[in-house]
Amino acid sequence: MTTASTTATSTPAGSAPVKAERSLGARLAARAGGGAMRIFLVLVALFWLMPTIGLLLSSLRGADDIAATGWWKVFTAPSELTFDNYSRLLDNPTITHSLLSTVMITVPATLLVVVIGSLAGYAFAWMEFPGRDWWFLVVVGLLVVPVQVALVPVSKLFGAVGIFETTFGVIIFHTAFGLPFAIFLLRNFFAEIPRELLEAARLDGAGEIRLFTRVVMPLGGPAIASLGIFQFLWVWNDMLVALIFADSGSPPITVALQQQVRQFGNNIDVLAPGAFVSMVIPLAVFFAFQRQFVSGVMAGAVK
Repeated sequence: MTTASTTATSTPAGSAPVKAERSLGARLAARAGGGAMRIFLVLVALFWLMPTIGLLLSSLRGADDIAATGWWKVFTAPSELTFDNYSRLLDNPTITHSLLSTVMITVPATLLVVVIGSLAGYAFAWMEFPGRDWWFLVVVGLLVVPVQVALVPVSKLFGAVGIFETTFGVIIFHTAFGLPFAIFLLRNFFAEIPRELLEAARLDGAGEIRLFTRVVMPLGGPAIASLGIFQFLWVWNDMLVALIFADSGSPPITVALQQQVRQFGNNIDVLAPGAFVSMVIPLAVFFAFQRQFVSGVMAGAVK
């Protein structure tokens, strides 16, 4: 006769339970949210923003002060700060015309991409037409086409139709190369809209146009805002396309600043405020739509 004995370990009555020892990674992760980590992140952010801060302070200093010392001198001599550079910037017709030209290029190119991309994205997501999937594959394939490949043939085409070195030509170029990404982004976002919601709207008598404007567009607001921010930043900061296709007599701000760099010693007091204005406008647009941008980026991440 054999007997099986079992042994069990138990915590004695009245004694506190033994806590499992946490690993080194767990302890570091627990301390990561403390005050020391926050101070470190603030220092990293300040270090990252240092070029922007330096550009701002340089734009508020005179040309002689910029040539003599670095921008950090303002902390010991705040009397050097002045807004005279911005007054001269606004009196400089080259810079003011270039800012106006940039706005005339960026705003239409952004609106066209958003409107056409929204309509095409809805069509690819919810409308049935011959070859829909094959056409969408063509759109996806266009995403990998670099801008540099099209510079020479598009230049010849624009020259043949008479829109080379015109604002209209730059708008058409940016719109054409912005549409593949816009259609791809919005089609995938619109496809996540519940089918039952669209079918209920159709049962209520809504046509495709009303369905698009009253149902799809409000739900797609975050993705559309994200697309608008992306397109605005790309077009505003572009220099390659503007350098080739824009009117040399009224170039965008990026080209105008590049031309001013050739005379760096003579107009250093114009370059700093011009560069800061060129940078702060897209930053203002980004922060104005920051909430929609974050919602659009996170869209579809959680079901």
